[in-house]
Parts: sequence; C-alpha cells; structure tokens
Amino acid sequence: MARPSTVHICSECGHQEARWHGQCPGCQAWNTLVEERAPTVAGSGRSQRGARAAAAAPVRLRDVEADSAPRIRTGIGELDRLLGGGIVPGSLVLLGGSPGIGKSTLTTMALGLLQGAGRRTLYVSGEESAAQIRLRAERLEVGSAPGALDIPMLAETDLGAVLATLEVERPEVCVIDSVQTLAAGELSGAAGTVGQVREVAGRIMEVAKRNDVAVILVGHVTKDGALAGPRVLEHLVDCVLQFEGERERTYRTLRALKNRFGSTNDVGVFEMREGGLVEVLDASARFVAEATKAPGSVVLAAMEGSRPLLVEVQALVSPSELVPPRRVCAGIDRNRLALVLAVLARHAGVGTGTADVFVNVVGGVRVDEPGADLAIALAVAGAARGVPLGGEDPRVPVCAFGEIGLTGELRSVAHHDRRTEEAAKFGLGAVISPDGAPTLRAALNAALGRSAAAQRAA
Repeated sequence: MARPSTVHICSECGHQEARWHGQCPGCQAWNTLVEERAPTVAGSGRSQRGARAAAAAPVRLRDVEADSAPRIRTGIGELDRLLGGGIVPGSLVLLGGSPGIGKSTLTTMALGLLQGAGRRTLYVSGEESAAQIRLRAERLEVGSAPGALDIPMLAETDLGAVLATLEVERPEVCVIDSVQTLAAGELSGAAGTVGQVREVAGRIMEVAKRNDVAVILVGHVTKDGALAGPRVLEHLVDCVLQFEGERERTYRTLRALKNRFGSTNDVGVFEMREGGLVEVLDASARFVAEATKAPGSVVLAAMEGSRPLLVEVQALVSPSELVPPRRVCAGIDRNRLALVLAVLARHAGVGTGTADVFVNVVGGVRVDEPGADLAIALAVAGAARGVPLGGEDPRVPVCAFGEIGLTGELRSVAHHDRRTEEAAKFGLGAVISPDGAPTLRAALNAALGRSAAAQRAA
C-alpha cells in the first residue's frame, strides 16, 4: 500500500491521523487537525535507531564573522526607516492590513522605485489580474513611482510555479500578494488554510534565503485586526509590518510589530492621495491645524514609538433614552473608555450614567497607550459640561497627557520632555500633565479654571 503523502496533525496535542476529523481523537478538541506533508524517513527504523549523530563543534561569538550586506533602499523614507535603513537581502517581510487600506499600493510603489533605480524586481499576484495591476501602476507612474509599468509581473496561485520562477529570475526584491492565495499541490486543503499557509511560507523562506531574494509577503487580517493564518507565520518571517487606518480617512499608519534588523519603536505616517501614498513627515502640524476649540476637544500629546505625535481627541455627551446608554469610540480601546468614565464619575464628579458618550481620535489614528487617559477624560468632561477647555488664548486648544489610576491619581508616562517640547513647538502652551496636576480632579479644576478665566477676560 502506498504511503500517504500528507497527514493531519493536531495543533493542540500532536496526534496524527491519515484523514481529517472535526474532533481530534487524542485530546477531543474541535477543528485542530491541520494537514501537513508526511515526514520522510531515510532508511529503515533499525538503522535510524542504531545511528548516532556526529557532534557539532560550538563556535565562540567573537569568532563569528558578521554579515554586513548592504541594505536595499526602496526610496520611501518612512518604509526604509521602519525596516532599519532598507530591505535586507534574503529577508522575509510580512505586511498585513485591512482590505483596501493600501497594501498593494505601497508594495507597487516600492517595486516601481526599485525598478526605476535599476534593481531586479518581481510582482507575484494571486488576487488581481495583470490588467488590474496595470491600472494601478499607471496611476502610480504618473504620481509617485516612476518605473511602475516596468515591473515584471506574474499572476499565479500555484506555489511550484512561483518557486520555479524565483529560481530562474533571481530578483533582488519580490512581492507576493498575497500569501493566503498560494497553494501547494502536495496538500489537499484549500488555499489560505493553516496547513497551506505554513507550507507556502516555509518553502518561500527556503528559496529566498538560498538565493538572497528579499520577499515581501502581503497577508490578510481577521475581523479583529490581527494577522490571519497560523502564528508560526509571524515566527518564520524577519519583519512584521502592520498597515492601519480607515479607508474613509486619508491618513495611514505603518507600524513595525517585529523586526530582526531594526527597532520596533517607530511608526510611519502616510496620506492616501490620487497619485498614491505620500509620506507625512510632520503629522502633528496637520492635526493641530485642524483642531477646534469647541467643548469636548482636547489635543493629546501621544507617543508613536519614539516619535511624538499631536492628535485631537473629540468627545460628545448627549442625553440618552436607552438603557444602558451607548459607549461608542474610534481610535481608542472601548474598555479603556469605560475605565476613564468610571473614574470620572467616582473621583471627579462627572457622571455620564444616563448619557450616550462618543469619543473619536480625529484623522483615523489609533492610540493604544495609557498616556491618552487624561485627554479622554478632559474631552468627556468638557463635553458633559458644555465648556471649552483652554488657556488664556481662546484660539489655542489645551494639550494633555497622562495615565489615570483607579483611585483618581495621575501617573507619569514615558517621554514627558519630548511630549512637552512637541506641544511647545506648535504653540500649545497650556499643557496639563501629571507633573502639574497630581489627581484627575486637580486636572479638571485647572482646565476649567483656565477656561473660566479666559471667558471672564473676554
């Protein structure tokens, strides 16, 4: 009887079965059997048990020669900075993001600039036809990526054909859009399944490392925003980039979640325009210029990695007839908003139990750091009382940052000096932080007191 070419292995307990089962016979877990290639055994079992592996000699780290291969610069400053100075030859970069966020636009721009600089490139697409990619390349050719129409393109979903093309063409940089569309003929599962994605990524990595081909894998995301596919996919690649933003907004944020050749404390900001993505070198200037002085508006001095960023936080508090009232937020964590509202009611006397609360970070930016607590609280308090928060100049909005504790105290956050300097750079003199206000009630009194004094002076 012929030996089966694939087996189904439980991801929980490691139990193997020749066929797929909905429930693992070993640990009784559901939907954990993943199809993989059957391991090949060289020689008989007796010879394998009797053989001994040769001992390997360890090498001191000081005797290891460090590989100083020059990086490949894409010509997109924000992308090169996130990658640590450019793409490393032979590396694998996983780029994830929501549909329509601009992943294909960014990769086509990078390949177009590299092709125009004389680099060998290859674009492999399993989702779009050659005609669709040409339409996007024509738009980028006129806009920000001269050379986009000269990119060699391959529309293929068979993994064997893609690997054979990589072996023959030997490009310096290759984009595979997307890794979930490729399928290995040895596995019977559909493209995008856990077994297929694991097999596809592993074999692409083997070819890329052997031929020094830098590969950018475009990956899908789940409805929760996490990268789709098995967790091993993130462990295989050298760098994981997450493209964030809202399709209705023009601003996009590129974060480095993992980077073996650089830092993960950086973020890149882009703006989507007709001719492609444009780098936003000073995002704070854009957001501060659009900030209002209406009740419920506060400027947050946030940190995106090692980069200070000023964004506007807006809040709206409206009487509600619903039980319970609605809590809607965009750009912040909903659980964090619930915590801030509870502390406001308990320790600052600002109750919102019978009102709908809406909080939005303007511009489609998402803020996940605890330093946003104070700005959220001040915005909600100003909206609840209908009072604009600010200093002596009614045209200048108030700036705030700080973490709120459960007992109503304000805790310091990292990079206090850089946040304050960024606020002063744009003329935001009224900065409320834990250094000047030890508690949330003190911060509210300071903000409302300045606003009242400004109204009396007017």
